[in-house]
Amino acid sequence: MNHIFKHIPVMKKELIDSLKIKKNGIYIDSTFGTGGHSNEILKKLGQSGRLYSIDRDPIAFSIGSKIKDSRFHIINENFSKLLDFAKNEKIIGKVNGIIFDLGVSSIQIDDYRRGFSFKNDGPLDMRMNPNYGISASEWLFESNIKEISFVLKNFGEERFSRKIAYAIKRRSQIKKITSTLELANIIKKTIPTKNKFKHPARRSFQAIRIYINQELEEIQKALESTLKILKPGGRISIISFHSLEDRLVKKFMIKNSTKAIIPYGMPITEEQLNRLTTCKLKIINRILPTQNEINNNPRARSSVLRIAEIQE
Repeated sequence: MNHIFKHIPVMKKELIDSLKIKKNGIYIDSTFGTGGHSNEILKKLGQSGRLYSIDRDPIAFSIGSKIKDSRFHIINENFSKLLDFAKNEKIIGKVNGIIFDLGVSSIQIDDYRRGFSFKNDGPLDMRMNPNYGISASEWLFESNIKEISFVLKNFGEERFSRKIAYAIKRRSQIKKITSTLELANIIKKTIPTKNKFKHPARRSFQAIRIYINQELEEIQKALESTLKILKPGGRISIISFHSLEDRLVKKFMIKNSTKAIIPYGMPITEEQLNRLTTCKLKIINRILPTQNEINNNPRARSSVLRIAEIQE
């Protein structure tokens, strides 16, 4: 089956420039997607350079597998496994740069069959790798009101989380919710629409997707791995698309770029002891998309690019 996706990478030039690519360096694209960033990195690498790309989505992996370049290697895996992958490839402490383009990709959102979109009808799945885990439809059917409400509130920042959870379970008692438009319409009928430009199901779909794919846990684990994988002077560049992602990234960078402050008389952990004298990261920059880019690519609207560097 042929898969054609129109994808416009957000802040592509800024992201690639932020790496300050060395021709013979080693780089990791943790979110291959349709390969926009990986192909740009390959253009800048010399014959001895290497690029490793990762994506849990089997379609993304299939796209990457078509790249015939001895400098390039792709793996079909969650990016939380970055450290294991780096150990296998014997590149711990040797990597010059790692990039993350977080959130959902065009492969997922633009294909109604994947169940991510609240605008087009499709099976209610939402798994980034459909071969693993439980679908959104099964999870909503098996979960109770309290569990659904918790997810909607904490991962979607949805004010009407409990009201939506009640409506979902009422419908589930009649029949299992199996399609995206079915769920979107339940939510639309349940809560008021204040902004005609924002679909009332947007936050709930985001929350369910994040939960089903364990996205925040994945990000946290991957971020911690970068500190061991990057070499001194190596850079980490991350594009996030919503406040939950960006908060995690910002907190990670601040924590590892500031020395620990220990109140007098308090016990000191090993981690705090290490941070008393040295910082692992140096924050380089925070970049927002230009208005021109937002006009050309509305998906860029909420994006934030954060860049940090491993201390020499």
